[in-house]
Amino acid sequence: MKHASRVRYLFLSALTAVSASALAKDIEGNQKNTGYWLDQRGNVVVDPYGLCWRTGYFSKDLALPQCDPSLVPPPPPPPPPPPPPPPPPPPPPPPPPPPPPPPAPVVELFVQTITFGSDELFDFDRAELKAPARVKLDALATQLQGANIRAIHVIGYTDGIGTDAYNDKLSERRAVSVRDYLVTKGVDSSLIDTEGRGKRDPVASNATKEGRAQNRRVDVKVDGSRTIQH
Repeated sequence: MKHASRVRYLFLSALTAVSASALAKDIEGNQKNTGYWLDQRGNVVVDPYGLCWRTGYFSKDLALPQCDPSLVPPPPPPPPPPPPPPPPPPPPPPPPPPPPPPPAPVVELFVQTITFGSDELFDFDRAELKAPARVKLDALATQLQGANIRAIHVIGYTDGIGTDAYNDKLSERRAVSVRDYLVTKGVDSSLIDTEGRGKRDPVASNATKEGRAQNRRVDVKVDGSRTIQH
């Protein structure tokens, strides 16, 4: 019985020595890995002043922040936030407004009477046009260009001297001379009619020289229209 107890004691002693040796090696291995003394729970051993106990294997690369914060490089700064997304492109400008429609053409109606003094157009008692008369009729023909002419009425007049029959024929010949000249300037002959009214419809007294001069005249009445583009 005593022999069995002694064998059991020796066995337990040997087992304890092996366990202690293995524990020592494990602790020693842990010390090499951490650089600090660790207790059996793996916590760093600190002195009464709160300082960590370093091992002989300590190096800066094994320093722990809670023990040697000055030896631990600070963590890298966090990456900068990503840049904000670019603003959306501005909306396209609105299309330009359509151009206003062109103004509608305006048709201007006119009835125009142009009076030529007979003494400016003809020699006394003659029906042939004088040079100043042709200049005045050229200006009239220019005014008629581009117009829509419906009718042109040429009326010749005389003063009160002489018979009605003679003055009627003289005034008619003078009206025809004006018509024929306008035709040479491109006016449609079918639009022109003539009339000789002699000494009728005086505009002044035939008792004076000045009055008779006013009565000797040729009226050109134009009935037409003109399209005006504003």
